[in-house]
This record gives sequence, C-alpha cells and structure tokens, in this order.
Amino acid sequence: MTAGTHTAESVTLARLPSGVEITTTVHTYRGAEDGPTLYVQAAQHGREINGTETLRRFHDRLSLRSLSGTIIAVPVTNPLTFDRVSYTTPEQLDSVNPNMNRVWPGDPEGSLHQRMAARLWEYVERADAVVDLHTGSPNMLPHVVYLEGDERSRDLAAAFGTDLLLSEQADDDATDEWHRRGFDGKLRVAAVNEGIPSITPELAYNKQIVEDVVETGVEGLFDVCRSLDMLRGEVADRDQTIARNHLGQVTANRSGLFRPRPSLEVGQFVPDGADLGTLYDPTTYEELQVATADRDGLCYALTREATVTAGDQLASIALVRTEPE
Repeated sequence: MTAGTHTAESVTLARLPSGVEITTTVHTYRGAEDGPTLYVQAAQHGREINGTETLRRFHDRLSLRSLSGTIIAVPVTNPLTFDRVSYTTPEQLDSVNPNMNRVWPGDPEGSLHQRMAARLWEYVERADAVVDLHTGSPNMLPHVVYLEGDERSRDLAAAFGTDLLLSEQADDDATDEWHRRGFDGKLRVAAVNEGIPSITPELAYNKQIVEDVVETGVEGLFDVCRSLDMLRGEVADRDQTIARNHLGQVTANRSGLFRPRPSLEVGQFVPDGADLGTLYDPTTYEELQVATADRDGLCYALTREATVTAGDQLASIALVRTEPE
C-alpha cells in the first residue's frame, strides 16, 4: 500500500493595482486509496481564525495511509481580510463586493473578490463535498448551517456533529432579507446549486483561538471524512437539535448600551415575546428598547458587547423543527 501524499501549493488569487499578487496556500492530501474529494476552507472572513487553527490540527493528525480519496484544504481563503483581522475588505480594493462570501462561484473578469472566488472555485467544482469553516460571536452555540431540502447536505451537517443544526431556506423559499443580503452568493449555496453537498459550521468566537471550539472543528472534520468513507470508523451518534431560520435575528433599533437579561443564556428555549435585554441611552439613562424574541425558539447567540449601534445583532432565535423536513 502506498503512503499517500501531501502537497502545499502557493496559488495566486488576484493582483492588486500595483501588481502585487494576492496569494494563499492550498493543501492537497491524496490518500493511499481512491475515494471522494472533500474541499475545506477557512478564514473567508479574516477575524474568524478558529477555522484556520482547526485545519492546522487536522493536518497534524491526519494519517494519509488511512485516507481514501483527496482532501483539498485552504486555511486562509481571504488573505486581505486575514491581515486586517476584519470581516470585509476595504472599499478601496473592492467597493462592489466587500464581502467575499457573497460572490461565489465568482467571476475571473469581475471585481477583486469575484476573481479570488473564481480561482478557488476551480478546486471547489472538483469536489464531492464542501465544508466552509466560519466562526461567530463569543456567546454563541456552535452549529452547522445547511440548505433546507438538500438531504446530502443535511447528512453532512449531522456528521459534523454540533448539538445544533440550522436548516436555511433558499431561493424561492427564502425571505426577502435573504435575497437582499445576497446570501445566494455564499459558497455553501453556490456549491449546492452545482449539486455538491455543502455545509457551513459556525464554531463560535473570533480573533482568539479557543481550545474546545477548535477541537469541535477537528472532530467534526474527521467525522465528515468517516461519513464519506474517506476514513474508517463510525460517526459519533449524537442527540442533535434541528432548527430553522438562520435569519432569526433580534436587532437594535437604536444605538446605546445593551444589557442582556441576567438570567438568559445561550442554549435556552425562549417563548415568543420573551424579554432578552434592555437598550439604554448611556447619557440620559433613557430606556430605548426592550429587546424581545419574535418567535418561540432556541436562543443560540446573544451579544455580550454592551456598546451597540442601530442595526447590530442582539440575539438570534432559531425555530426548532417538530415536523420532518
């Protein structure tokens, strides 16, 4: 039996006006046996570094002798946002599409982010499954998002193994907000539209490496590989909650200081109309908003950053599914 191979290739994603190349590294792991191809990427949004750390540890623990098939891994998908520890790229570089995760499958003749996405899409379109690693706010339940109605993506999400799975409605079934925010240009959506099952694990936290979050990511990737018969072993059997609506967000309607209700914690079920916290004017002490849940559901994200601007997310409430999908 051959041992398998690992290569690390420097890939040019695009060029800046000065001619400076934007490059990243693409890792390719070829197993000792034939099998499917899995594409995994991290750090589309540069402050979301736990996905990058997940791929480093996955690299250290992966046995090529045990691998069937190919894994393509991109630990830093967007070097521009990574270097700035930011979510988007400066307007001077891409004023049309500042968020890379709104432009997939990209355009080799388009804006900077479209060109970067198009270059990586050359790897994506060869894959049999896609995992796009993201992270969110610190006070958030790790979860996996998949497109509702896509059974193979749901199976992939279940294999990754977070306690919470979120099914997201898309296309004609999606809300106006989903379309307005350009979510049809997410990698996950573009891949599924090409028949490639795809998931987005949201591992929680940003700007810092958090041990248990990273370990959740590493174990999730190994279980995804097991589910695809790329590695031997059984996928862990977990009790998972399946919920709907990735857009179940409660937002600030004014700017000020937000104090969450002290007894509220992520992971709690809350009824429609439940008090989530209060927004105050810090100078006059005026109560500006009592944030309330707009549905019965699971509170899976809650801001602990007190200073908020109008439109900021205060909490996210997922509608728990009781009927089969």
